[in-house]
Amino acid sequence: MNNILGIGSRIQHARLGKGVVTNVTSELYWVTFIESGLETITLDDDFEVIEALEGDVDTVSIYEVEKSLRDLLKRYSDISEVVPLADKWRGGTLTLSPKDKTLSSKDIPIDTFFHKIVMVRDRIRVMEQKINSSKVLEDQDKIDLQQYLTRIYGSLTTFNILFKNNLQNFKGEGKSK
Repeated sequence: MNNILGIGSRIQHARLGKGVVTNVTSELYWVTFIESGLETITLDDDFEVIEALEGDVDTVSIYEVEKSLRDLLKRYSDISEVVPLADKWRGGTLTLSPKDKTLSSKDIPIDTFFHKIVMVRDRIRVMEQKINSSKVLEDQDKIDLQQYLTRIYGSLTTFNILFKNNLQNFKGEGKSK
């Protein structure tokens, strides 16, 4: 799609049905769908435009300005971002059942488990930033360490189903910057 839809545009999404665009960023449409309520979809997601409204769409939203500030704070402090859990998992329970039936199972609230996964992700990101900005490490050492970090991210992609927004998923960031 070449033109960015304006707020108020109506769409028919392949999976979510009919909805109205309520906010636009440089990467996402915020759409209120009749069946599923407010969802975010990427600009190139699979949907048909029912009615396109044009207008001055400022694709640098308050959300993105806030996100940039959070990213800066996260880079230079130990503050964690608020990451939403996918709605289908909220309030759910993760049950760990041992093979030995004489032992008892352990139930963990998914919200607690998800919070710990996000904390691991945040700590790995901080480690990655510290490696990439290190003045002491040689470039080859940074590349070698980055490969390990990328493999760690790859191992954690199993948990991406828990994230509400795909932009917050685990993914490697490639070679050192």
